[in-house]
Amino acid sequence: MPIKDIMLSRTANQIYWLSRYLERAENVARFIDVNLQLMIDLPQVTYRHWEAVVMTSGDIQLFSELFTDVTQKNVIKFLTFETENPNSILSTVRFARENARSVREIISSEMWEQINSLYLLLQDAKNDSKVLESPHDFFDAVKRECHLFEGITQNTLSRSEAWYFLRLGHFIERADKTARILDMHHYMPGQQEGNPTYELLRWHAVLKSISALEMYRQNYREVNQMDVYNFLLLDKNFPRSIYWCLIRAEESLRMISGSREGRYANKAERFLGKLKSEVDYCDLQELIEEGITRFLDNIQFKINEIDDMIYETFFKSSV
Repeated sequence: MPIKDIMLSRTANQIYWLSRYLERAENVARFIDVNLQLMIDLPQVTYRHWEAVVMTSGDIQLFSELFTDVTQKNVIKFLTFETENPNSILSTVRFARENARSVREIISSEMWEQINSLYLLLQDAKNDSKVLESPHDFFDAVKRECHLFEGITQNTLSRSEAWYFLRLGHFIERADKTARILDMHHYMPGQQEGNPTYELLRWHAVLKSISALEMYRQNYREVNQMDVYNFLLLDKNFPRSIYWCLIRAEESLRMISGSREGRYANKAERFLGKLKSEVDYCDLQELIEEGITRFLDNIQFKINEIDDMIYETFFKSSV
């Protein structure tokens, strides 16, 4: 195992979570923005639509403790600026900034400056009442700032252990969020199920929430359930599909561990390899017929298990 001392172990942990937090912030910004556009297109919007947005984030219980009404304004505030929500955009960027400060000698100065820029953008927006009234431009700015950080990282960080821990966190987080957003279809209110227009809007929202609509259209003629699942679960070329993310996460983990192809050096590698195989060899038709939600929930559960194993293998000694 290449991590040999407590200081390096702590640094690796901070770099891993720096990446996860920023990927989470970008995903939440995109997800909210897409659903704002979806609400405009739907003929009727009820509180259940916004409740579904919070349920997809996995934080419905905390939301219920902090807010009495499920409204657009409350949901956006909760997912964007609520400091008591550890998964809000503001909270995750703050955590990322704290981790970045601790590893400033490892990352580039441009990376640190970009995280600061994003954090200041959020602080200014939090105090601007107009943001919640017309939030589209704000969420676009958050997404751009996150993409800019990723581009700066690609071009300024050496391909050392720090790079591979960043990529590991990045793709673990992205696989989890793709699974959650795919599950969104089942949380959405079903009063109009069977209505082709409504179903098309829902699947368009899923694809847009993963920035996948244009790439999907290059591969499929129509937007339908089977092809969306096939693309976002199993595509080997799209960088937000679950399978693609698991491949990249496994590659990063192997580079950190120094293990050879076909062998594993620790439990995290073994479980990640098993999950990748489960996804690769799944029978999509059978899963849809039986109810694919259980499969998507299982992916999220196993990603959490793998995260625990990464902690046990590489980070525990820093505590």
